[in-house]
Amino acid sequence: METIGRHVISELWGCDIEKLNDIDFIEKTFVQAALKTGAEVREVAFHKFAPQGVSGVVIISESHLTIHSFPEHGYASIDVYTCGDLNPNVAVDYIAETLNAQTRETVEIPRGKGPIELKRVNEKAF
Repeated sequence: METIGRHVISELWGCDIEKLNDIDFIEKTFVQAALKTGAEVREVAFHKFAPQGVSGVVIISESHLTIHSFPEHGYASIDVYTCGDLNPNVAVDYIAETLNAQTRETVEIPRGKGPIELKRVNEKAF
């Protein structure tokens, strides 16, 4: 079935702690990952937390790439959402390899396939 986009969410464990805490390294890695997919980079915003960790986003014409790093756990949560013919797994693979991830859990969600049936949980009448 046709989709508008593909959204890959990946949990990266056992990453290089120094790299996870280096804002310049993370930013360059994410921009390069976007370019490797063939995306057009529009905006880049990253923030370094004290005492550690980096969060950021690369906005691409085709959607986005994001990261939240937790150096104290050797962990990074990333997501790459692309529209059109771009393969988000190209970026995810590059990021995981560059951060030296030892373990990776990844899920891909097709976006824009059509109406989604929402299931209400713990609905209360007021």
